[in-house]
Amino acid sequence: MSGPARDDRRWLESAIELSRLSPPAPDRYVVGAVVVGDDGAVLATGYTGEADPLHHAEEVALSKLAGRRGLDLSRATVYSSLEPCTVRKSRPAPCAELILAAGIGRVVFALREPPLFADCRGVETLREGGAEVVEIGELAASVRRVNAHVLDRR
Repeated sequence: MSGPARDDRRWLESAIELSRLSPPAPDRYVVGAVVVGDDGAVLATGYTGEADPLHHAEEVALSKLAGRRGLDLSRATVYSSLEPCTVRKSRPAPCAELILAAGIGRVVFALREPPLFADCRGVETLREGGAEVVEIGELAASVRRVNAHVLDRR
């Protein structure tokens, strides 16, 4: 593996490691997110519950970019351990919509959101919104392990 595929895997593994910082709770997944610019620089990171128990990883990372004027995110990539959500009970905007609203053109993730809490259509929503979406399923087992507190009791 070389080039972009290797970089995608490395950044996604980084997001999965970041998710381990999330405090586990029985009613949510733990997720990590890394926003990387087209030059390979990390622009922001976030994990579930980092700033508030109700905040999702992508939401946290994007909020760290909100104050940066003139930042073009069209060639940036969001690496998220779990498929970005399309249903939020606790917030007005789901993560897939936040990603599209920020103008991010690419999303890479490892595991599609299991239908335990909501019917997620993150991949479809992002693609319909014009984003490129890449699923690296060989890393899904790592995300399942990190989320055993939820997945193993169902």
